[in-house]
Amino acid sequence: MDLMIEDLMEQLVEGGGSDLHIASGQPPYGRFSGELRPMREEALAEEDCNKLIFSMLNNSQRKTLEQTWELDCAYGLKGVARFRVNVYRQKGSYAACLRALGSKIPSVELLNLPPVVLETSKRPRGLVLVTGPTGSGKTTTLAALLDHINHTRSEHILTIEDPIEFVYQSDKSLVHQRQLNEDTRSFANALRAALREDPDVILVGEMRDLETIQLAVSAAETGHLVFGTLHTSSAAQTVDRMVDVFPPEQQTQIRVQLSGSLVAVFSQTLCKRHDPKPGQFGRVMAQEILINTSATANLIREGKTAQLYSQIQTGGEQGMQTLEKALADLVNSGDVSRREAMAKASKPGELERLIRDE
Repeated sequence: MDLMIEDLMEQLVEGGGSDLHIASGQPPYGRFSGELRPMREEALAEEDCNKLIFSMLNNSQRKTLEQTWELDCAYGLKGVARFRVNVYRQKGSYAACLRALGSKIPSVELLNLPPVVLETSKRPRGLVLVTGPTGSGKTTTLAALLDHINHTRSEHILTIEDPIEFVYQSDKSLVHQRQLNEDTRSFANALRAALREDPDVILVGEMRDLETIQLAVSAAETGHLVFGTLHTSSAAQTVDRMVDVFPPEQQTQIRVQLSGSLVAVFSQTLCKRHDPKPGQFGRVMAQEILINTSATANLIREGKTAQLYSQIQTGGEQGMQTLEKALADLVNSGDVSRREAMAKASKPGELERLIRDE
């Protein structure tokens, strides 16, 4: 019997996996609790691999793939999950990576998000950034926050995503979701139009370029609560990345705008859980938290981002914490091994000191 893409999807989700890799000349691989392992013994022939990939695509997506050799899209398997799909070419043939997205949006409580993270979602306006490397749970954190707003407040929530990952059902809020290349041509176009669509809350799936960042900051300044993501691994790096996108003559202005509109930066990473119990997630999240206080705003405005780390260290009362403090807490509670925490820390010496001091 021919192998179907649905079989692999079900196997991945049932095993609690996050990613599925398909390429010719090798078996399908799945990532389970952060580790890759083969899901079948036999390698896929090129014809079978193409069959699996093309069975997920509609005609317009196939055409795009044949023209550009790369494709981002989403695929939903009823009763199982939605998947974010990336198709690409390698060694002259097509390959694909599928990220499983929970069909059920996890609650803020289930993710065990710190109270200060939830507090930021109650702000009437401003810019909230969730950052971290690929696969660090940024989308999931934002989905939990947006769904909390959806169930507790009467707002118009507008999302711009590439692709749509979690599907929201309007509850107390009205939720509209737009997908890149399906509903809009670019993040910047959609964001420009969003300001004429009476939104209270805007989610920008990825802040990739100057125009998108500029529009997101302007939207936050003009009375909207804007959530966005970046692929940066610390709060200081996030501010630098946003400023460095602009030409030198505009950098002072964007620093001033950012110092006034930024609410918080949450830089997160996922660590392998030490000895997970039945029913527990195989990975646990550690977050660096920067809250924009008047002292933080001064550092951003004056371009002194190197001092943000020490600002976070002393900002515990405002709910701030360094990544090292979050990791040390996980080591001391037995959730994460010392070795795993050291691998994730950006300042291992500081982490060592915090573990010793406990």
